[in-house]
Amino acid sequence: MAKIQMTTPLVEMDGDEMTRILWQDIKDVLLTPYIDLKTEYYDLGLPERDKTGDQVTVDSAEATKKYGVAVKCATITPNAQRVEEYKLHQMWKSPNGTIRAILDGTVFRAPIMVKGISPVVKNWKKPITIARHAYGDVYKATEYRVPAKGKAELVFTDESGAETFRQTVYDFECPGVLQGQYNKDTSIRSFARACFQYAVDTRQDLWFATKDTISKKYDHTFKDVFQEVFDAEYKAKFDELGIEYFYTLIDDAVARVIRSEGGYIWACKNYDGDVMSDMVSTAFGSLAMMTSVLVSPDGKYEYEAAHGTVTRHYYKYLKGEKTSTNPMATIFAWTGALRKRGELDSLPELVNFADQLEAACITTIESGTMTGDLAGLWEGKHPAKAVDSHTFLEAIRDQLDKNLAQ
Repeated sequence: MAKIQMTTPLVEMDGDEMTRILWQDIKDVLLTPYIDLKTEYYDLGLPERDKTGDQVTVDSAEATKKYGVAVKCATITPNAQRVEEYKLHQMWKSPNGTIRAILDGTVFRAPIMVKGISPVVKNWKKPITIARHAYGDVYKATEYRVPAKGKAELVFTDESGAETFRQTVYDFECPGVLQGQYNKDTSIRSFARACFQYAVDTRQDLWFATKDTISKKYDHTFKDVFQEVFDAEYKAKFDELGIEYFYTLIDDAVARVIRSEGGYIWACKNYDGDVMSDMVSTAFGSLAMMTSVLVSPDGKYEYEAAHGTVTRHYYKYLKGEKTSTNPMATIFAWTGALRKRGELDSLPELVNFADQLEAACITTIESGTMTGDLAGLWEGKHPAKAVDSHTFLEAIRDQLDKNLAQ
């Protein structure tokens, strides 16, 4: 068939290690034979980030603001060992953190569900999407290891230089540890808007949970801002769509989540979202089956897999060994970006292609062909056949051809 024509490019952010290898393989086997793929390409591999002083990461984020839709491969956030391994000029920051800050975005993570791989929580029937406020809190905290007895105080000085608040945090009678964290109304408001808009776009209920009974200023501000944004901007739309927003305490939310069948968005503060997204992904089966999309308040989208660069498999690949690395979340990053591009550009054939490719992925696994990580979890009626990554992509392609022919 004739290739699908794109009118506006995607921003393409290449990455590192095994996922970089899969990235090209996915394009060659599943995308370019069917689509006249238009992308504005940025190499976010660690060598290129080091070469450009990380300017390439900034440029890719600015391009996302321009074009509205991006797809990103997994990247390395270097530690000391990586600095030595790659001979880096410095320990560069997380590309995801840089892109999130520039887009002022919220991260939404949801599992890919297939019949034959059951969630650990048996009553979970639908995906649970975690919305994480990826700004501030403990990740931007100032910390101090208290060496001896002394007084710790919380002090605020306004822009005129006047001290407007001072309160004792603790009178230390022995060594201890001290932490100060912050957030901003503007960032919390952006988080709230992104969550409500994503709920509207996906027609799902939205839950939000903090611990405002204990944190009567910090967490309560999150609760108040969410309610203000909902009442002023989204209540009528939620009522029209028949979806619900409600707030509850984080411990109550955990109990509700475990008892639920899924099918909603659970919005969490930064640390809560970090932990709960890993809990949800593991309970659904595999981090390799967890999708992730960064959404800005003004409607920019960046799709990626929730997992890392699969270093262990990459070292095997460098030795010439075949690997059974799961490409599902990376494929779904591409389909998510292509679908959104098709929706924004009024290209139903591109939206349909994304739908058909996702369906082909699910059917391939449910028919018994999968990567090794899934074979160990398999409970399906067909025997599990564990294959290497490229063979898995070819099996998906064969199923995709069948889907498109119909």
